[in-house]
Amino acid sequence: MTPEPEPDTVKRVMEAVPRREFLPEDVKDLAAVDSALPIGFGQTNSQPRTVARMLRLLEAQPGDTVLDLGAGSGWTTALLGHLVGPAGRVIGIELVPELAQRASAALGRFQLPQAEVHEAGQDSLGAPERAPFNRILVSAEAEDLPRELIAQLADGGVMVIPVRGEMLRVQKQHHDVSITHHGPYSFVPLR
Repeated sequence: MTPEPEPDTVKRVMEAVPRREFLPEDVKDLAAVDSALPIGFGQTNSQPRTVARMLRLLEAQPGDTVLDLGAGSGWTTALLGHLVGPAGRVIGIELVPELAQRASAALGRFQLPQAEVHEAGQDSLGAPERAPFNRILVSAEAEDLPRELIAQLADGGVMVIPVRGEMLRVQKQHHDVSITHHGPYSFVPLR
């Protein structure tokens, strides 16, 4: 098991990528508030404390290939881009076309060529054509643990996903999957 990033690493990354830069104008002044904020189309930018917790559970390492599913504003995609560094790759996927475009524009203001956001395909969940991923971060709540996302994990890969109101950390080892539970959380539904 790879070591969890030091809390200071996640904190430094969150300071290096200001949440404010990824929010709509009408809520930019609330960027420092530790709560989910609306970004339009019934979607939210997650609470910073929740994002930090998810990043620590995910344990993204330099050089990892990461899927950021439910990229929303693009903030988590940028944070992950910093964590994986120039040798890594982050693919953000967003269902709402307008949000995907806004997220791409926001990412463009940072020097993160390793991070990108795309509109979600209609025929599949995630990005199976880009798999396998070392890490998958899901920022939308699933009804059940999606097998098609587990299939996109590399051997030794980790996925952090809210399922039926509970945050799960899923690790894939060969054909075995281990799941740990990390408390109640509320997210918008996964399509």
